[in-house]
Amino acid sequence: MGHLSPELRSRAERMVALYPERRSALIPLCHLAQGQDGYLTEEAMEEVAELCGVSPAEVRGTASFYDMLHTEPVGRYVFAICTNIACMLAGAYEVLDHATERLGIHLGQTTEDGLFTLEEAECLAGCDRAVCVQVNHRFFGPIDEEGFDQLADDLAAGRLDETVPPHGVLNRVVRKVGLEASRRKDSTISRNPQSAGDPPVGPAAAKPEASGPSQSEAS
Repeated sequence: MGHLSPELRSRAERMVALYPERRSALIPLCHLAQGQDGYLTEEAMEEVAELCGVSPAEVRGTASFYDMLHTEPVGRYVFAICTNIACMLAGAYEVLDHATERLGIHLGQTTEDGLFTLEEAECLAGCDRAVCVQVNHRFFGPIDEEGFDQLADDLAAGRLDETVPPHGVLNRVVRKVGLEASRRKDSTISRNPQSAGDPPVGPAAAKPEASGPSQSEAS
C-alpha cells in the first residue's frame, strides 16, 4: 500500500503518462504529493521516486532546492513577506516585525496551533503591489500592518478558503494536455503529418527567394 491516496496515485500515474520520460514528472509529482500532506514526507518522496524511476535521494535533492517544496512540516498557511527593494521602501520590515509579534513566532517557525508559518521572501515580482505578501503562493498586496492582521483573521476564520487552499495545493486544475491528451485525438488529425526526416511538402518546400541580406548578414 503506497503513501498516496488511491485517487492521488491514479492522478500521479496519469501525470507520468504526459511526459516522454518518467523522470520529467518529478517536480509535478512532488507538488501533487505535497498537496496531500502539506509537505513532502519521506514516504511520499519514496513513492515519487518509484513512479519516476529515480532514487529517493534524487527526489529529496530536487525538493530541497526549490522554495515552493518543503521537506519538513509547515502550517496550513505559509506567509511569505517580500523584503526586496520596492517592498522594503514601502515598509516591508515593519510588516515583518509586526507579523512576528502578531503570530508570536520567528522566521521559519510555525504557530503552536499549526495554522501559520512565517517566511521572508527575496522577491515575489509584485513590486507594483508593495508590500507584497504570498499565502500558499497566492498573492496579496499592498499590505501594511493592519492589512496583515485582517488577512490573518480572514484565513483563520476560513473566509478565504475559496482563494487560498491548504499549503501544498499548487494547482486545482487537472492537466489535460501532453502525450495523454494527444493520444485521445483522432489519428487522422495532426499538426505535422510528416515523419521525422521526410522532405518538406507544400509551401515549406518552396525555396525562399533572395530578397536581401539574411538576418545574420544584416546584423
